[in-house]
Amino acid sequence: MAGKVNVAEKLGVNKFNTDEHNSHIDVNKDYTDKKEIDRVIRVCPAATYSLDENETLFFEHLGCLECGSCKVLSEGKLVKSWNYPVGAHGIEYRLG
Repeated sequence: MAGKVNVAEKLGVNKFNTDEHNSHIDVNKDYTDKKEIDRVIRVCPAATYSLDENETLFFEHLGCLECGSCKVLSEGKLVKSWNYPVGAHGIEYRLG
């Protein structure tokens, strides 16, 4: 019987074909509601949202799991728009 595989190991085998220059998520980096920003940071399983040392929002679409959690939680506020990546870009799940 095979051993258990943890989440980090599963994510490690996924393949990313990311469009490095064009994000599929449009984030309002001027948005200032810290409570809302904290909610989006906590809900993202890929940790693509974070605060820098000056408490300024940092967002990087590379590594996005395309789960849509940030869209559902904050579309129109912090997340202005969210679309699936174009063409063959995005994540390719390997272990379901």
